[in-house]
Amino acid sequence: MSDLPPFTRLAHGITCIDTLQERPNMACCYLLERGNDLAFIETGTTPGVPRLLALLTSLGLARERVRYVIVTHVHLDHAGGAGALMAALPAATLVVHQRGARHLIDPAKLIAGATAVYGSAHMQEMYGDIVPVPEARVRVAGDGEKLPFGEGQLLFIDTPGHARHHFSIWDDVSQGFFTGDSFGICYPEFTDAAHGAWMLPTSTPVQFDPAAWLATLERYGSFAPQRMFLTHFGVVEDVPRLAADLRHGIGRFVEIAAQLKAAPQRHQQLKAALFAEAKAELRARSNAFDDERMMHLLGVDLELNAQGLAVWLDAA
Repeated sequence: MSDLPPFTRLAHGITCIDTLQERPNMACCYLLERGNDLAFIETGTTPGVPRLLALLTSLGLARERVRYVIVTHVHLDHAGGAGALMAALPAATLVVHQRGARHLIDPAKLIAGATAVYGSAHMQEMYGDIVPVPEARVRVAGDGEKLPFGEGQLLFIDTPGHARHHFSIWDDVSQGFFTGDSFGICYPEFTDAAHGAWMLPTSTPVQFDPAAWLATLERYGSFAPQRMFLTHFGVVEDVPRLAADLRHGIGRFVEIAAQLKAAPQRHQQLKAALFAEAKAELRARSNAFDDERMMHLLGVDLELNAQGLAVWLDAA
């Protein structure tokens, strides 16, 4: 499939591209254009790569101009298409966290882990073939590293909490961070003019670390960012309020998990409690969605969050 994906041209040479995983408005990647340089931040999954390449062609942008493919971390909804995209971009270097590089060079463990969660049939449907990236084309970016891009640079900072193999990218031009999952999840469907965006933490297995995540939020704040470019989903502003909401949400995740640590049928109770928490917050915003519609939008994340909280509880 090479149909064009939905995309939005933002300011500062940034294009937000819906990678159409599971449903629209669930996951996106970003195309940066500065001078003669292009970069993708996040790749989505392998089935979506032909659409990214078709978009380059539609915009009149040569594949040879793509200097970097950058993934914030190696979860497959962010990096599953890295190998396939790199194979089509002859001049690009893949930039990845030092803890994640080996998993994109040899993705066997990523494939096994995702297959254990989703099953082989669903795994293939969602993610397709996970293509290795040649080691010679991989660059590790450490904390504080600056990468030349266009007439400026991109700054990488370590941002654990969601995963230990997670960095974020500070873009001085837009005064914003590309945050992967470290600034939570935003659902455009729940955003309204009166209340703004609504955020949900993501405790996806297996490295949820609330203390590290709170430290990451403090570090973000030290830059006084004007906006955050989320993978799930899109650009958000009003950063101090959203950071406070996310801190509160992380705290509630910890409280809910602790209350249910020894509960029978713990997974089901965790998922139900997380849904009740989200529903209460959304109802307080006068959200008109019924329970079925809410669960349709939240269900995948609630399932993964419950799984991740169980792993965290068992490791504590």
